[in-house]
Amino acid sequence: MSLPLEGRSAIVTGAGRGLGRAEALELARLGAAVVVNDFGQPGRDGSGAASATPAEEVAAGIRAAGGRAAAHTGDVADHQQARELVELAVAEFGQLDILVNNAGILRDRMVFSMSEDEWDSVIRVHLKGHFNTTHFAAAHWRARSKAADAPVYGRIVNTSSEAFLAGSAGQPNYAAAKGGIVGLTTSTALALAKYGVTANVICPRARTRMTADVFAGFQEPAGDGSEDRLDPLAPEHVAPLVGYLASPAAAHVNGQLLVVHGGMVAVVERPRVAAKFDTKQDAFTYDELDALLTPHYADRPAGETFAAAEVLGLKHE
Repeated sequence: MSLPLEGRSAIVTGAGRGLGRAEALELARLGAAVVVNDFGQPGRDGSGAASATPAEEVAAGIRAAGGRAAAHTGDVADHQQARELVELAVAEFGQLDILVNNAGILRDRMVFSMSEDEWDSVIRVHLKGHFNTTHFAAAHWRARSKAADAPVYGRIVNTSSEAFLAGSAGQPNYAAAKGGIVGLTTSTALALAKYGVTANVICPRARTRMTADVFAGFQEPAGDGSEDRLDPLAPEHVAPLVGYLASPAAAHVNGQLLVVHGGMVAVVERPRVAAKFDTKQDAFTYDELDALLTPHYADRPAGETFAAAEVLGLKHE
């Protein structure tokens, strides 16, 4: 019996550790050949010297288990290095079929304390990094589709965050980047559908190097013999959804946002119009807007915004 991704090739960025590592191993387990990308800086804020070790160790592990893998240690936020990443996948495995964007850093600060560099660096790695790899992968699929005069097989899985959905007060750079990734994904989904490519985005929750302090002590297996159970926040809870979205079974799943963690997947519905007001004149005046909008918001709960904080309460039942 063939594996669902047998004969396919994939790129996973930020795959030397944490979520990316679990995703790369899952795609390999499902039969894909994987390019393991990781810039290898030790600090979760992108600090420290780059290292080839994380990517090479994961790739070596895949090969040791009988799979096919290559390591790439470039910075996906660098346009040329992202090009080289896609070119490596094509050179090693003949073509690219799957792109999983996961690489990221954190530089948390309240908006009134955040420096320009703290803003720019997070936007660069997350949002520009997603764009760079998507750009070159999309060009590859478009060229193949035109040459074949038919759709090809292409899958993009991007990584957003509940910080975007719920509005994380101490992460304006991260929340903005993750919101931008959702917009990039839905745009890409519409643009590439005719070429046979899908693009979806996940909001994962996992205990990784980036979130170690956020989830310290949270939902860890108790010391009562339950240590053999998988940590509810283990990255391995997220990886199967990535494998599914990368597979032929998900051919009709496109432009979707899914929250995933701890044995739970939630499909998030798109925003809907809650109310609509029409002017009685040629154009709105201040007084007319005051008469319409002020009563509309008067009875809203204090602190309610466009953010969907209820997603933070989602859990496996």
